[in-house]
Amino acid sequence: MLAFDFGTRRIGIAIGNTLLRQARPLSTIDDEKTEPRFARIAALIAEWRPVALVVGLPCNDDGTPHELTALCRRFANRLKGRFDLPTILVDERYTSHAASAALAEQGIRGRKQKPMLDQYAAQQILQAYFDEPSAGLIV
Repeated sequence: MLAFDFGTRRIGIAIGNTLLRQARPLSTIDDEKTEPRFARIAALIAEWRPVALVVGLPCNDDGTPHELTALCRRFANRLKGRFDLPTILVDERYTSHAASAALAEQGIRGRKQKPMLDQYAAQQILQAYFDEPSAGLIV
């Protein structure tokens, strides 16, 4: 499985093993333009051949839609349309905080986290899905 932490500037990507139910950070796409983003995603899908895609869905702490919620839903719909793979939305509340804590445990703090934070957030999103698959919403 591939998981995505969508942002308007960067997209963090994680890969996961469905048998072991373990996720790990993979890469970050640092581009604001749609076509280069999808070209990179297409290359990753060709390389890793995932059985499904997981997209983090941002919500406010109280569960109400976040300013990026609609954009993430649109991104998930585009993934499904372009790649014809099952696409699942997963609540991503607190994943950036958990990702930052995981990096800090490795001695990576402050500005040094920035290039890796999104892919570690994607790892948190995918691991949350592995831990609780019933919480995912199929697109």
